[in-house]
Amino acid sequence: MTSLAALTLAEASARLNEGTLRALDYAEALLDRVASTDGAIGAWAHLDAVAVRSEASRIDAQGVSARRALHGIPIGLKDIIHTRSLPTRMGSTAFEGFDAPTDAACVQQLVAAGAYAFGKTVTTELAFMQPGKTRNPWNPRHTPGGSSQGSAAAVAAGHVPAALGTQTNGSVIRPAAYCGIVGFKPSLGAIPFHGVNLFSETLDTLGTFTRTVADAALLAIPLMANGELALAPALSSSAPRLAYLSDFPWTTLECDADDTLDAAATRLRMAGASIVPVALPDALHDAARVHRVIMLFEAARNLKALQERARAQLSKTLNDALDEGYGLSDDEYRRALAGRATMIAAATDWIGYYDAVIAPPAPAAAPQGLDSTGDPSCCTLASLLGAPAITLPIGLDAARLPLGMQLFAAPGNDAKLLAVAGWCEARVPFKGLV
Repeated sequence: MTSLAALTLAEASARLNEGTLRALDYAEALLDRVASTDGAIGAWAHLDAVAVRSEASRIDAQGVSARRALHGIPIGLKDIIHTRSLPTRMGSTAFEGFDAPTDAACVQQLVAAGAYAFGKTVTTELAFMQPGKTRNPWNPRHTPGGSSQGSAAAVAAGHVPAALGTQTNGSVIRPAAYCGIVGFKPSLGAIPFHGVNLFSETLDTLGTFTRTVADAALLAIPLMANGELALAPALSSSAPRLAYLSDFPWTTLECDADDTLDAAATRLRMAGASIVPVALPDALHDAARVHRVIMLFEAARNLKALQERARAQLSKTLNDALDEGYGLSDDEYRRALAGRATMIAAATDWIGYYDAVIAPPAPAAAPQGLDSTGDPSCCTLASLLGAPAITLPIGLDAARLPLGMQLFAAPGNDAKLLAVAGWCEARVPFKGLV
């Protein structure tokens, strides 16, 4: 029999709504899983077992008529997402004692759908590059990625069926790929960002971590205002037309990642998909530089008061980035924004020929060592464009670490992307940790 910790979000939701599984029993199984595995992983910044049991018991006490789409589902929340009843520390000692006045909008939406906060997952410092304590659940000598490292690790390890994270550059797609799960970054603004610590208003996007594409859609539906997404769980039965972008001009793939992505594309072609090899259009070649200018200019100004108050408590990595951003001129920023607008128009025309674009989610599997979170550069284009992106686990490298396949679509095409990803997932199966 499948253990409760191994249930997908859809499986757990069905049993909780049917009444064949109590929320408290589910919570106890997950708490047991955390107790037995998190010592080696460190996915949680704050987890109060007493509070989890109390919340699960409260949900069990509700009548059948109160059951909603995510009834009794525990969710991990990246620790830059404000929660009134749980500490929010942003991965920084500068926020010791900080009390969020209200729950973030996304948390309120989850609660309205019947879910509850299981705990706060580890984030890198202010969701930038300085790593937190979390280790990769596949091999604790390797990074889980970042910045949403705790959310990815917790889902991969079976601590929760789903978690939320954020992406400014590669902070959902990369850790999901490193940890062998499904990471979904919707279109920019699709999930309300109010109540989440802001780094870059042009780029910051909330995203989901689950173990299947159907779970990603199930979690995203109550979070996104666009009702079209409700169509996503009905996975497409027709073979998609896919562009295959095997690399990006600003980074280089390692052989294992390249070969595994090629093999997955071949399997999809044999299953009936139209796979068209493409190169990145010239109009998009400056995307990495434009992204960095926008990200650091906005971060420097959004975090200016914090840096002035607590510079000594911030890492050199973050201080250097903010200093770089503050050195950028208003003219450089305006030119970058104009360049981004031009790239969005060019990319929308280019991607419009296809149902989605296949691309690597990272140049390699999770690198060894815990002093960095890996290279986010394969995620930069979708982040800059505000495009929906998703990563699926597709295999393991020679060291038995997960490798993924990223799919992205034109901005606003979230439902189509999920349907295409579901079609691909069914034809490139993967065995996770739970």
